[in-house]
Amino acid sequence: MFDPVEKLKEFIRFPSVSTDPSSGAGMRGAQTFVSSLLTSIGFSVEVVPTELHPIIWAQREGNPAWPHLVIYGHYDVQPADPLNLWKTPAFEPTIIGNRIYGRGAADNKGPLLTNIAAVAKALEDDPQLPLRITFLIEGEEEMGSPSFPKFLERYADKLRAADFVYLSDTGLPNENQVVITAGLRGLALFDVHITGAKSDLHSGLHGGVLLNPIQALSEILASLHTPDGRVNVPGFYDAVLDVESWERDELKKLGGDEQRYAEFLGIEAFHVAPGFSPFEAVRFQPTLEFNGIGGGYQGEGTKTVIPSKAFAKISCRLVPNQQPELIKQLVMATIRARTPKGVKLEFVDQHKGDPYVVVPPDRANTPANQSPILARAFRATHAAIAEVWGRPPIYLREGGSVPIIAEIKRVTGLDSVMLGLFLPEDNLHAPNESFNLDVMRKGTETTRRMLHALARG
Repeated sequence: MFDPVEKLKEFIRFPSVSTDPSSGAGMRGAQTFVSSLLTSIGFSVEVVPTELHPIIWAQREGNPAWPHLVIYGHYDVQPADPLNLWKTPAFEPTIIGNRIYGRGAADNKGPLLTNIAAVAKALEDDPQLPLRITFLIEGEEEMGSPSFPKFLERYADKLRAADFVYLSDTGLPNENQVVITAGLRGLALFDVHITGAKSDLHSGLHGGVLLNPIQALSEILASLHTPDGRVNVPGFYDAVLDVESWERDELKKLGGDEQRYAEFLGIEAFHVAPGFSPFEAVRFQPTLEFNGIGGGYQGEGTKTVIPSKAFAKISCRLVPNQQPELIKQLVMATIRARTPKGVKLEFVDQHKGDPYVVVPPDRANTPANQSPILARAFRATHAAIAEVWGRPPIYLREGGSVPIIAEIKRVTGLDSVMLGLFLPEDNLHAPNESFNLDVMRKGTETTRRMLHALARG
């Protein structure tokens, strides 16, 4: 059995930034590392080429009557910029206390390695473990999984032969309370470009005779929310499903201290749509956010120009039953209608993903036709968490997105059991990302016990 922490150090050292063309060596290194590790614990590994970064498809075959789970993860990471804000080198793993620091430590290299280690331990316990296990590990999650639809077309039948998907790409509220994620928000992303004059202009010679693209863009963006925080786009909320009573009951178990949450965020006040607490808003409500904005001179000092262009990056997080393409079109239509004369408007489409919800067993609205092995997996995971962590899990939707989970459900019908393993303080997508090694240890033992219980039936 390998040392999971030492292997995680090795894994983090590969700068596997999928969006950066200069990170090809890091991407290849990370893919080869994972493929070799899975081969070493007895899996047959196929590296599936894509137009960008390969997908790893690794299998442990067995009796067709055995339960069959697909374990998902990704080996790519977000860019490490801005590097000057890191306290330790982004791609040189550093252990401080019970945390390992480095880009990808929590998203998703640490959780993925946790599940690989759990499988290795379970097979070491019982080399004849009556389970079929498939690893599905991609290298494009952080760029919207553009190669995944074609992969699904090719491997749909093989996936349909499985019983459920298992993954750890979701979060925990704190290191003592485990959440089994029961839903993920969808995504709709695009950029807005506003163009005024054909080139930048001297603000003294030409100011006052034309509409500044920054002003036009700012007014458009400001119109997309009401003062109380609701999205001000006609039809935006029309398809939103009501929250189930069992979901509100589960959220109450979490408790939640709003003052501590505000202090953690570093804000003085929340800006939440009426009728929702901050904890409800991040799990149950859709959003429209501005992720980037630019235009004009950005350097030191001053440069008195009227810029020719301005841009903004917009993302919408969506809840059931909102459709990403429809929401995108509604927002774009609203922006078109509110764009003033004197400037030109252009959209640059980005990726999207559907929201996803799974109802755990024993809920009032659990589908009658739910797979018995999926229900067994939920109960086995629940029991393992209670044993290892000393308290049962809570079933909650999460505000983040893993778009391929909804895509797998749409194409194959497979639902997912999502064991959260990263914490709010892990700084996903930000400088000084880290992963709690106690969570890694407990997560490994939890999944090991789940596998044995699933095999026993």
